[in-house]
Amino acid sequence: MRTTFTVLLTLTCFACTSQEAGQTETSALVANTSLARRVKITATPVPLNPSDPTQTAIGAFSYAGGIELRGVDTTRLHGLSDLRVAPDSRLLAITDEGELLDAQIVFDASGHVVGVTNAKLTRLLDLSGQPLENKSRADAEGLAVFPNGDRLVSFERDHRIWLYSADGGPARREVPKPNGPFPSKQGLEALTNYPSTSTDAYLVGSEGGRLWLCQLMSPCRDAPLRALPGDGFRLAAAASYGDSAVALLYRAYDVNRGGRISLRLIDRPMVAGSPVIDELTITAPLTRDNFEGVSVVARSVDVYRFYLISDDNFTQTQHTYLMAFDWKQ
Repeated sequence: MRTTFTVLLTLTCFACTSQEAGQTETSALVANTSLARRVKITATPVPLNPSDPTQTAIGAFSYAGGIELRGVDTTRLHGLSDLRVAPDSRLLAITDEGELLDAQIVFDASGHVVGVTNAKLTRLLDLSGQPLENKSRADAEGLAVFPNGDRLVSFERDHRIWLYSADGGPARREVPKPNGPFPSKQGLEALTNYPSTSTDAYLVGSEGGRLWLCQLMSPCRDAPLRALPGDGFRLAAAASYGDSAVALLYRAYDVNRGGRISLRLIDRPMVAGSPVIDELTITAPLTRDNFEGVSVVARSVDVYRFYLISDDNFTQTQHTYLMAFDWKQ
């Protein structure tokens, strides 16, 4: 079954919702610096295992629904590279072309993901208030949100991390980042706040798997090196949760095995030898793609929901998936 959401994508927007014939529609506008037009986004359910619809879990990770998001009449809903989901199910995601998607996740009666609504898509602004138009400057890869709502966005190609206010607007300033050098397209992929250290602390990770602990007014320091999940894997995203734990998302691809995903849960990443708590591995024949973003939401004192989002690389052969898994510690 396909659910169609007409979504408001605009620099400043509002939305109204109606239901008709089993479809949820939200009227909205899309805008850039010179054009505003209406668009639609479809949300199509995806099974965990297309070859076995009865499969509902991978080890201790229970599948909590997944959807493919597709822009019907917009070319802008592509390249989603990281996300954050708040306890009220508000979703923020960034794209490879300097966009910020702001939406609300929709659930069915069992709490499984079935769609998004009330969405807007906004161009990220630079330090002078201008939209990020050039790919070399707009390639956003990591997103972190502090308790006060302020946001960090990391960029590759032109490697940097910018601080944005919770209410949007231009980037306020550049903040500390790890010392490079980094390859042009293998930069600061993973980014998450890390409140167990301080309210202004954040973890940064490179594709090669290195981690650093940074603070807004302090230099970054190296975390102990960790082995990658296997050959071909690269670090794609990170999300802190609980008292001191972090979820590290890795991805790999080769022609023979296709895409492979590993989500590792690690406590105290700054402590050498801290073990992997658990690991979610997604390989054939399970639904998978180029997953580049992870977010964690506590559902109770011991149950966490992990959201994964994929980057379709602006191609017809890949997909924009939003998938959710529940895990009990």
